[in-house]
Amino acid sequence: MSPGLPELPGVLGADQVRTTVGWIAAQQDPDGALPWFRGGRLDPWDAVEAAMALDTGGEHGRAAAAYSWLVDRQRPDGSWAAEYRRGEESAPGVESNHAGYLAVGAWHSWLVTGDEELTGRLWPAVRRGLDLVVRMQLAGGAIGWALRPDGTPDETALLTSNASLFQALRCGIALAGLHGEAQPDWELAVTDLGATLRTRPEAFADRSRYSMDWYYPVLGGALRGAAARDRLAAEWERFVVPGLGARCVADRPWVTGAETCELALALAAAGQRDAAIEQVAAMQHLRDDDGSYWTGLVYADDARWPVERTTWTAAAVVLAADALSGATPASTLFTDPAALPAAGLPLAQDADHAGPESDGTRLDPASADWLPEGAGTGSP
Repeated sequence: MSPGLPELPGVLGADQVRTTVGWIAAQQDPDGALPWFRGGRLDPWDAVEAAMALDTGGEHGRAAAAYSWLVDRQRPDGSWAAEYRRGEESAPGVESNHAGYLAVGAWHSWLVTGDEELTGRLWPAVRRGLDLVVRMQLAGGAIGWALRPDGTPDETALLTSNASLFQALRCGIALAGLHGEAQPDWELAVTDLGATLRTRPEAFADRSRYSMDWYYPVLGGALRGAAARDRLAAEWERFVVPGLGARCVADRPWVTGAETCELALALAAAGQRDAAIEQVAAMQHLRDDDGSYWTGLVYADDARWPVERTTWTAAAVVLAADALSGATPASTLFTDPAALPAAGLPLAQDADHAGPESDGTRLDPASADWLPEGAGTGSP
């Protein structure tokens, strides 16, 4: 096994992961932007996902450049445009999941590299983004998916987006501990959001035909243990195509690589590692010779669709391989909710997984029992 690189014997070798990371790097623009593919669109969430894969594969300089590109384009209110093309805003709308996900990337980067200088540069942008997310929280605890033109949050809340923001807020709280800047508003927000994700399905728009709404409450960490396993079992036959991966939508003969690997992460979080590895193996039919991955397959027609290979699909493969092999100190980020501060988890679980004290003091990584072994000790 190559030191530091994920590897799943019989499924995905370390050299294959290296090739995939190299392909992601080759799509990056000279200014650090990480589009879906060379010359294509860029959205902030998927750019962070691809940057995390670069860090996982040892391309720390490139990952830092991708994060710096995002920091440079953040608006004063903490938002980003929904889409960029060739460095310019092409869809100016504000989405809450875009505002929050840099927190996950920044925490992942610190876990892998221990680069305090980079984390310090990212922290103000993370703080502005999550402050915006909190301002977009609705009365019932869910977070509106977008801002209206008048600056108020849209009343529609999306389950997948909210499950991702649950993780983002908890990553932000962990970063706040590193910087000695307690964020009680974030803690209150994630507590309300977690309760809503677990107990109020009616708070979210009905997008149940999408597989992401099925597994993301597990992947984001809001559901764990038996509740997580029950949720995944309930819709398994509806979404999983044996030997091919997970459908993007339940009513179409279309499997997609990113959703399959995200499902693998959710399975690992639910303690079902063998099933997770099986899903990563099942989607390898989407792999191209250059290490990239096609977005999906319409299996009824044996046709790639869309006809594109995306950085975020490749990134999902790399992150899943890391989570299942334990290659980096960030490998538990998506699979162990207890690897983050306890904010947002049910009270009975808070007692078992106490997080860092929010007393305004700087977090000593060595004293935090929720940190994975070796976290923050890598060299950039």
